[in-house]
Amino acid sequence: MENIIRIKKISFYAYHGVFKQEQSMGGKFEADIELHTDFSLAAEKDSLHHTIDYEKVYSTIIELSEQKKYHLIESLAIKIVDNLLNRFEQISKIALRIRKNNPPIGGITDAVEVEVIKSRSELI
Repeated sequence: MENIIRIKKISFYAYHGVFKQEQSMGGKFEADIELHTDFSLAAEKDSLHHTIDYEKVYSTIIELSEQKKYHLIESLAIKIVDNLLNRFEQISKIALRIRKNNPPIGGITDAVEVEVIKSRSELI
């Protein structure tokens, strides 16, 4: 059985970007994650021990987003996905979206977003 756990609008302040100003002043980012798994045993037993702990996923995303400055949110997204696939054996596939709010692209836009979709079988 395949089930999906979603965590939406994870917000964090970080220092990712190509320009020096982005890496010194920082900005607001958001992430949405979709974890494909089978949580039928957890539901049957009503036990966190048989599913993916949301808090651990959340704290992993925040920790990886804050521990290093990346030029590209693409690099950050792949780092997070690979880390979570390595950490949680129950995850068969992940879809992660990271948004950079108010990006400096020479015009007015709400955000830019990247998405990484990766299955456990693609893990190197």
